[in-house]
Amino acid sequence: LEKMTDLVAVWEVALSDGVHKIEFEHGTTSGKRVVYVDGKEEIRREWMFKLVGKETFTVGATKTKAAINIDAVSGFAYEYTLEINGKTLKQYIENRLKTTNTWILNLGGTDYRIVLEKDTMDVWCNGQKMETAGEFVEDGTETHFTVADHSCYIKAVSSGKRKEGIIHTLIVDNREIPEAVE
Repeated sequence: LEKMTDLVAVWEVALSDGVHKIEFEHGTTSGKRVVYVDGKEEIRREWMFKLVGKETFTVGATKTKAAINIDAVSGFAYEYTLEINGKTLKQYIENRLKTTNTWILNLGGTDYRIVLEKDTMDVWCNGQKMETAGEFVEDGTETHFTVADHSCYIKAVSSGKRKEGIIHTLIVDNREIPEAVE
């Protein structure tokens, strides 16, 4: 295994199918560029004469678009920025906080990461898109699914305030799970 001597940046990106690690090697003498996603080599370029530029690739089961921008700051110093779906990582994370809810829970000694995509109402558990059944109830909706033989549902009710919108709550075996902050 070749040692990553030119590693210049590492990012962790939370997507619906899990948290992914992106590593970038940049050989400023050879012009080499290598992108790893979750430890797997995605891109390798040797002897690039142009030391600045952009490398594009996809991340995760949903093939989310990603790009690493390489910019010269001064002399032989470079700045590396990661973009996800055309947004800076900071913008992407801020947007994701508005469009998803995430819960982390332990059932029978196993950790589960459950993500609700509010725009599609898709539910993900540990990288798998779940089979769900939606149901209208008196004060909102319930999206039912099963995790490791445990009955789960996400309850969506109006907050009654326009700025807050809809409140989503995960219920597992009739108990409320607090939302995680990623």
